[in-house]
Amino acid sequence: MIESLKHLSQAGPDNETLADRFTDLASPLTARQALIESERCLYCYDAPCTRICPSDIDVASFIRNIATDNINGAAKVILQQNILGGSCARVCPTEILCEQACVRNHDAEAQPVKIGLLQRHAIDHMDFDGHPFLRAAATGRTIAVVGAGPAGLSCAHRLAMLGNDVVIFESLSKPGGLNEYGIAKYKLIDNYAQREIDFLLEIGGISIRYGQMLGENLQLRDLHENYDAVFLGLGLGASRKLGLTGEDAPGLMAAVEYIAELRQASDLGKLPVATCCLVLGAGNTAIDMAVQMARLGCEDVTIVYRRDVESMSATGHEQEIAKANQVRLKTWAQPQRVLLDDAGRVCGMRFEKTRLDMGKLVATGETFELPADAIFRAIGQSLDADAISDPIACALQLEKDKIHVDAQFRTSLPGIYAGGDCVSPGQDLTVQAVQHGKLAAAAIHQDLKGKVRVA
Repeated sequence: MIESLKHLSQAGPDNETLADRFTDLASPLTARQALIESERCLYCYDAPCTRICPSDIDVASFIRNIATDNINGAAKVILQQNILGGSCARVCPTEILCEQACVRNHDAEAQPVKIGLLQRHAIDHMDFDGHPFLRAAATGRTIAVVGAGPAGLSCAHRLAMLGNDVVIFESLSKPGGLNEYGIAKYKLIDNYAQREIDFLLEIGGISIRYGQMLGENLQLRDLHENYDAVFLGLGLGASRKLGLTGEDAPGLMAAVEYIAELRQASDLGKLPVATCCLVLGAGNTAIDMAVQMARLGCEDVTIVYRRDVESMSATGHEQEIAKANQVRLKTWAQPQRVLLDDAGRVCGMRFEKTRLDMGKLVATGETFELPADAIFRAIGQSLDADAISDPIACALQLEKDKIHVDAQFRTSLPGIYAGGDCVSPGQDLTVQAVQHGKLAAAAIHQDLKGKVRVA
């Protein structure tokens, strides 16, 4: 049970209703639908959909394979570039990436090819005899990977393909990172994240050690000394706070903490659910939190954001999901004070209206209050300072509160690499993290080839 919300009632709808509300967000294509959709592709030369794909998937090639009923061929094209292609097909914002770049947007149909659903179809229906990739000859090298999220898993798989051994150190009891703990339950259902990881590990040469927290029972100094190289796929483990009095009162918590509990819950009906809640933020996590609370039975859900709708980082597609679930949106309002009842529990929040003045956000001095028996922070996350607190880790160069890396994902410390959400370049996307891990693995392997191995 989530301690901060234990005073709230449990979910109202029955289990059957809850199961219906947390089924697949998008229905998969049938074989016939996939064939028809694949034949809409024009197989463009220098296809814009491929050029914009963060993981460099040859989109036209995998779709052509589907059109010729070569599902394994399509899947291998995808997996060669993105070993987590199944989850990315479900959570990647294709509507602002490959599908927005599709040339079909500009013809008479004005509808892009459904690239995300086609990618999912290929991965869901592949049928290989064993793992589709073989390991290269053993290099005798062993690399430490910190974090079993998308970046760490992608890095580990590519290193293993290249003939290296990999040990992944994971702080939690399951691998997967945000795919396991941070994505809305209706986006990745039926334990998909773990099934995908089981497939990934079939390459061999990868072991995972759980309960290993960098900065606590795991030190970067030791990894640096005992392994040929280290890759940091730390993610962003610390939720940003509002800096307001009463922020630690019962009823106010980080959205990612509730989402993690929801994703691990075996019985959604036993989760604490607000009657009236506020979600503070403007990104996809804020949408995920608000929509899931609505589906659990919360009667009144409002997202509050300090700027306008156009400034929200949540995609238009995500905003439409929120509207379809009767989530309200209140803009131009920034938190000013947490309101508490006589028992010291959250009962609402006071906001101050905002506006733009010469391009700068300013407060107007006008305030208003919104009632709530639960408030969820979804205002972003930052690098956990404890994870980089030992003498070696402290020497890592940071850039805007993230780890600085060069174009090959090398940090400022020789032999230590990093990628995913914890580094400065790119967007905080699963598909971007996969690409970072893949490219970092190539750099690690290449750097080690020219280095004399010390026994």
